[in-house]
Amino acid sequence: MAQRKNGPQSYARKIGVDDRPSKEEYYLNIADEVSKRSPCVRRQYGAVIVIEDAIVSTGYNGPARGVVNCTEVGCLKEELNLPHYSGYDFCTAVHAEENAVINAARNGSRILGGKLYLSGRDYKTGAQVEGVPCPRCKRALINAGIKEVVSTNSEGKIVSFDVKNWVEEDTKIYLEKLKEAKESKTHI
Repeated sequence: MAQRKNGPQSYARKIGVDDRPSKEEYYLNIADEVSKRSPCVRRQYGAVIVIEDAIVSTGYNGPARGVVNCTEVGCLKEELNLPHYSGYDFCTAVHAEENAVINAARNGSRILGGKLYLSGRDYKTGAQVEGVPCPRCKRALINAGIKEVVSTNSEGKIVSFDVKNWVEEDTKIYLEKLKEAKESKTHI
C-alpha cells in the first residue's frame, strides 16, 4: 500500500486543527458570548452548564423576568459607588449561575453532576474579569448538584473549583460567625 504524502497530521496542521481550543476554552468562550446578553452596566457574566460534553443550559446576570433593568433606569450600586462583589441587596439581578440552573429547571434538563463554565467582563472596559461565584450562588450550585465550576482568575488563567469544597468552606464561615456572635453577646 502506498504511503500518502499528506497524511492526517499534515492536513490537520494545514486546516488549523492543532490550534483548536481546549474543551475548557471552548465552553468558556461560549459563556463569554452568553454574557453579552446581560443588561448589567457594571459587570456582565455568562454561565454554561455542561453534562456529558453537551450544553444543557445557559444563563446571564440580569433582573428577574419583567423587573426593570439598569440599562433602562440606571444602577443603584453604581449610584452608591459600591465595590464589586458586594451590595447584592441593592441589585435586582439574578446571577448568571442561578439563571443557568433556573433555565435548566424550566426546560426539564438534568444538571446533577454537571460542570458550570463562568465568564465575566467589565461593562465599561470590556476587559475579562475574574469569575468566582458569590456565597449565594455557591449554595445554589451545591444544592443543584453541580460538581465543578470552571472560570478564569484575575490573570485570565483557567481555574477549576470543586463544589464539594464549598460545603466545608460555608460550614466553617458560618460556625465562625456564630461563635463571634455568641462571644459578643457575653461581653455586653
